Amino acid sequence: MKNLVVVIAFLMASTVSFAQGAFDKFEDKEGVASVVVNKKMFEMMSKVKVDAKDKEMQQYMNLLKKLDNLKVFTTSNTKLGADMKATVNGYLKSNPLEELMRVNGDGKNVKIYVKSGANENIVRELLMFIEGANMKDASTIVLSLTGNFSLDEISMLTEKMNLPGGDDLKKASKK
Repeated sequence: MKNLVVVIAFLMASTVSFAQGAFDKFEDKEGVASVVVNKKMFEMMSKVKVDAKDKEMQQYMNLLKKLDNLKVFTTSNTKLGADMKATVNGYLKSNPLEELMRVNGDGKNVKIYVKSGANENIVRELLMFIEGANMKDASTIVLSLTGNFSLDEISMLTEKMNLPGGDDLKKASKK
């Protein structure tokens, strides 16, 4: 029985570490802008003193405690964008993420995938891929977020941190 528990724990840890490593190849590439925030930074951010009367800020601080990793990679280079797309597709083949939402219009293609947590309202992993973003210096965006959170909380995070794809996540959280 102990061996079974150890094997299950190892498999779960390797899945999470693969998620974090699958997109790391873009971090130091010329032509790719990246933002990487690790659990330690989220912990430090959540300890900042805020006004107890500000409910929205309290919710934001509580959310930060639930996050493990945030990675955002953006590029306007078409070759790198194609590499990002191939990496996302390869990742999705080897990881059971559920497509949450797909939007295609105005030259923009948005796909949002999630891995559910303890129940259907909790998300363990969120992966967003955007092509044709028409943002300054970014036409392709990959956003990977791990933790234990709800979609409503994530739309607040993208708004507060001014992350790309925030409007799309707001739409997804209303579904």
